[in-house]
Amino acid sequence: MDYIKAFITGGVICIIGQILIDKTNLTPARILVCFVTAGAILTALGIYDPIVEFGGAGATVPLPGFGYALAKGAIKGVKELGVLGAFTGGVTATAGGITAAIVFGYLAAVLFDPKEKS
Repeated sequence: MDYIKAFITGGVICIIGQILIDKTNLTPARILVCFVTAGAILTALGIYDPIVEFGGAGATVPLPGFGYALAKGAIKGVKELGVLGAFTGGVTATAGGITAAIVFGYLAAVLFDPKEKS
């Protein structure tokens, strides 16, 4: 049942993204930023936690999940370090994901030969 819940949650997030692509003039980069920002804002308002409880990886793996992780890290950082934790907590919480993105992006750039669109 967990797999079905994750599939439904991730699917709804993807549907929202597809609607934004089809019905607005937003660029994909702006949509990605909106998703991360929405995840952080919904976490701060306490709305994203029930979504994560229901959807598990379907809610934490997509881009709103990155905003969720940033916000959770910042909240934890503030509790532990005060105001300084607001700046360091989010980065600390997401350091593994950020590092993986950089390493795998670098490896892809080294291993594959990109072609220009014609």
